[in-house]
Amino acid sequence: MKSLYAVFALLFCAQLCIAAEPVGEMFVYKKVGDRELKLWVSKPADWKAKDKRPALVFFHGGGWVGGAPTSFNEHCKYFASRGLVSVTVEYRLLKGKTNDSPLVCVQDAKSAMRWVRSHAKDFGIDPKRIGAAGGSAGGHLAAFCGIVEGKDDPQDDLSISPKADALVLFNPVFNNGPGQWGHFRVGDSYKEFSPAHNITRDDPPTIIFLGSEDHLISVETTKAFQTEMQKLGIVCEFHISEGQKHGFYHFSKSNGKNYYDTVTGADKFLASLGWLKGLPTLQAPQPKPSSDDNTPEER
Repeated sequence: MKSLYAVFALLFCAQLCIAAEPVGEMFVYKKVGDRELKLWVSKPADWKAKDKRPALVFFHGGGWVGGAPTSFNEHCKYFASRGLVSVTVEYRLLKGKTNDSPLVCVQDAKSAMRWVRSHAKDFGIDPKRIGAAGGSAGGHLAAFCGIVEGKDDPQDDLSISPKADALVLFNPVFNNGPGQWGHFRVGDSYKEFSPAHNITRDDPPTIIFLGSEDHLISVETTKAFQTEMQKLGIVCEFHISEGQKHGFYHFSKSNGKNYYDTVTGADKFLASLGWLKGLPTLQAPQPKPSSDDNTPEER
């Protein structure tokens, strides 16, 4: 029943995240058969081709079976306003009634990272400062690009690194081991897919946001991930939002308060890496009368 509820909830929430169009300029980063996979690039207002700006590549959530790149529209607009080149990515989705592994999802994520790095000069991007960000299953894809080796698309140019230089993760399903979310899809091969089981010293600095009432990823699981990262000397910040459930970080939730808290936290983290300058510019939302948020959880 739990897994069945998860499928229905993530599909419903995925519909809530779908806007008319992703923000930014559209490009095709990959072709699979007759299908063109797209990404959208948002540039700062004062962007110039000769710039060497950091970039942040966003992967949407939805349990690898749903969701849309539009879920990070507001994030892309904000970070572009702060001087980053922001990218949001379309990737192939799995069929909800199968137990297929997310192989095509991670292949597409790595292909997108390679495309952005290979076009760094075209977009005024510093190829050594390309971060990955994502929520839920998209957080898994971002973490996979930063931590896990292999599972590359054979058609990719493997001489170009897909490795993220920083990670911004919103309730990521980055542990796919026994008893953890996503294990039903990866089974005994979980060590090939699970970022938590592939941590090494060359992994990028990371920030994680999680609700204390998340029923998919526990605080204990995330603390264990943070501990393993820190043991190897890797910067790993972990921020807990009390009383919040899975998918809490979306722009539409809680009058924008969770969006504000997590985005300004990510802003300060990126500033600590030297990727941004100054304080966050996002305006705090005005308080409104509280109401129950019964939106189903995203996966």
